[in-house]
Amino acid sequence: MKTTTTRAFPCVGLLTVGALLLTACGSSDGGGSGQAAGAGTFEGRGPITFVAGKDTTGAIQPMLDRWNKLHPKEKVTFIQLPTDADAQRQQMIQNAETKSDAYTVLSLDVVWTSEFAAHQWIDRLPEQRFPLDKMLKPVVETARYRDGLYAVPASSDGGMLYYRTDLLKKAGITKPPTTWAELKADCAKVKKLPEAQGMSCYAGQFQKYEGLTVNFAEAVNSAGGVITDANGKPDVDTAQAREGLDFLVDSVKDGTIPKEGITYLEEDGRQAFQSGKLVFHRNWPYVYSLAGKSDIKGKYSVAPLPGLNGPGSSSLGGHNLALSSFAKNKATALDFMKFFSSEENTATFLKEASLAPPYASLYDDKALVEQYPYLPVLKESILRAVPRPRVVQYGDVTSAVQREAYAALTGSKSIAQALKDLQEALQKSTGQ
Repeated sequence: MKTTTTRAFPCVGLLTVGALLLTACGSSDGGGSGQAAGAGTFEGRGPITFVAGKDTTGAIQPMLDRWNKLHPKEKVTFIQLPTDADAQRQQMIQNAETKSDAYTVLSLDVVWTSEFAAHQWIDRLPEQRFPLDKMLKPVVETARYRDGLYAVPASSDGGMLYYRTDLLKKAGITKPPTTWAELKADCAKVKKLPEAQGMSCYAGQFQKYEGLTVNFAEAVNSAGGVITDANGKPDVDTAQAREGLDFLVDSVKDGTIPKEGITYLEEDGRQAFQSGKLVFHRNWPYVYSLAGKSDIKGKYSVAPLPGLNGPGSSSLGGHNLALSSFAKNKATALDFMKFFSSEENTATFLKEASLAPPYASLYDDKALVEQYPYLPVLKESILRAVPRPRVVQYGDVTSAVQREAYAALTGSKSIAQALKDLQEALQKSTGQ
């Protein structure tokens, strides 16, 4: 899940009007399973809002225009929040705490589901209204809290390693790296090429925001460690976690990650890779289509993230649609959520913005794989992905991760001290 909503949802131009009507028009009953923890039944029709991070692709509004044309009395207004995921979360929480009806359908980062559901900021949804059985199981699990469904998967996300195929080939490298050591060795060979003068080796998302939590988690998981165990108990002050954080810190020290790399969000890294400043880049699938429109078109590919001793583990990303407990016109909202997350629409999202769809069948479609050869890598990334800590106190947990990981990256704390302090902070936040 790209950690910001720059992974926007494109329009549904490939769908027939008939298909749109089928996906958009469901029943508006508010049956027993549809009763919310802070709301009544799903009633009311009329205008609603869709709240997400800033759409940097320009694709969401055309999709909303299609809905609005079909539903002139139930129009959707797009409320764009900042691109930074932490700022998005904060604004959504502020709206919920005031019990405002300004926000209707929320595009939530997958790790926010437990927090928003536990605080009764979003409604429990009627499962029978959505084709969950057709979706990848790890993706559906991100939309659950305890025994209920509190969101609907709209997109998934798995981190991938983008790399310059032309430069690796010219350096005599026949396949992408599978370990961190191979990545550094391959980059050293590439940087000897005249074409690679001035290039840096690698970047991810290392600014002090949600992206750093993602990248830190991937490094720890890819070294065999965890941040919290399956029960949410912190277990980050370990030898495995130290090896993961050491890779990041050592890469900053030895120049594998450029100095400016610790300021990068998703878009900063994407632009650096596309402009020829990076040999390798960790990012989400949305980058694939955008890079194909840049100067490196035909000169890049993707591979699984490398790890300590072999392929690593991505953090499980993506965005789910949730319904604000304080919203009006909830019958309209449910229909819009079904429309937005339909298999037909997510196929279009894949084609137009390289978004990872929640539906399993799309990854096995031969025609799609031929057109989008990265799909097998993306599916592997999602199935191998490890969720970030699924805890109610996620805001406190991610803030602690960002603070301590950034302190280690910038050298203000040793790796050992940062992990010790992180373990203590997580124990306090989770009560475990």
